[in-house]
Amino acid sequence: MMQVIRYPDRNSWEELLKRPVFDNSSLEKTVTNVLQDVKQNGDAAVKKYTEQFDKVNLENFKVSKEEFAAASKLVSAELKKAIQQAKNNITKFHEAQKEKVKIIETTKGVKCWRKSVAIDKVGLYIPGGSAPLFSTILMLGIPAKLAGCKEIILCTPPDVNPAILYTAQLVGIKKVFKIGGVQAIGAMAYGTETVSKVYKIFGPGNQYVTCAKQLINKEGIAIDMPAGPSEVAVWADKTCVPAFVAADLLSQAEHGADSQVILISTDENVIQRVQTEINLQVNALSRKEIALKALANSKAILVKNTKEAIEIINEYAPEHLIISCKNEDALAAKITNAGSIFLGNYSPESAGDYASGTNHTLPTNGYAKSYSGVSLDSFVKKITFQKLTKQGIKNIGKTVELMAAAEGLDAHARAASIRSKYKK
Repeated sequence: MMQVIRYPDRNSWEELLKRPVFDNSSLEKTVTNVLQDVKQNGDAAVKKYTEQFDKVNLENFKVSKEEFAAASKLVSAELKKAIQQAKNNITKFHEAQKEKVKIIETTKGVKCWRKSVAIDKVGLYIPGGSAPLFSTILMLGIPAKLAGCKEIILCTPPDVNPAILYTAQLVGIKKVFKIGGVQAIGAMAYGTETVSKVYKIFGPGNQYVTCAKQLINKEGIAIDMPAGPSEVAVWADKTCVPAFVAADLLSQAEHGADSQVILISTDENVIQRVQTEINLQVNALSRKEIALKALANSKAILVKNTKEAIEIINEYAPEHLIISCKNEDALAAKITNAGSIFLGNYSPESAGDYASGTNHTLPTNGYAKSYSGVSLDSFVKKITFQKLTKQGIKNIGKTVELMAAAEGLDAHARAASIRSKYKK
């Protein structure tokens, strides 16, 4: 069960809030070898590793129209309706993130503006296996489409869940490849005979996929964000419903043995009641063993007061933060480091994971101190523009000349002065 820490000294916070760490030195070597093989040998290497790791011998990686059609028939009408509602909410939230171009005249005759331009080619990685994350297709595919990305490629392990293909088709993704793991990241990063090279790669994955994304990022291929195992912090006071809090903690713990959940409270009775509820609920989970391993990495922290609770949460910078407290809106205003915040007793983290409309691709491992979650902005670049009239260059020309000369850049100064003095 969760370890209970009472009134930890501030000097111990750094050690206390560490995420579970696994030795990945041998992992990086393995991943590097696979990536280099895919880079050099393309489809042949992808085929070899698909056979080696997934035990599947595939001649053709691309999902056919027939496979899309067959998958659609296997998804229940009830699930289709649920996916459609989630799609509508996610679309509505992300569509509102579009920015209108604003032209700003900084000085008479000097106009500047900024425009969002879609990244031409993006790759989405969708895990399969025991938890086929078709919901992540909505979270990545919808903003990619709204942004106007010209080419969207999706890779997912070979034994493709029908809901993955149905959801891909629903959001308009036509290029789906039955490739998983490191070989999928390599195929999208470098391109193969079958898979086009992309400019940015998105999506969660196991430690191998995460390592592969970090390595290709060093080579200049953009990724959504650094990512580690999923995590949640719940801040609860006596107004919480302990059964709700326990359910939230377990919903995160079932992600994986390396997930972490943190409970923070100023009331020891709340911690005890939540622990009791966890013991009752965990036995009903199909992924009970995974959840129990995650709970072993997790902590319930008793703090002295509200101020300390805020400080320890901001230090931890959780991927997900649930505030099950009185005056939750006022408390949330004091949180500066979190990926996504869920307010009140009726806002479970799973609502954000699936259907409220916000994006569930969020910074983990403390990166919420400096990174945002995925949004429409993740799929665009911002290009700035400026247009100067003859009067405009005269108005700022002397400033440019003086600053350039002070930096010893004579040609910069001349580029302004030659225009300012031009008589025609």
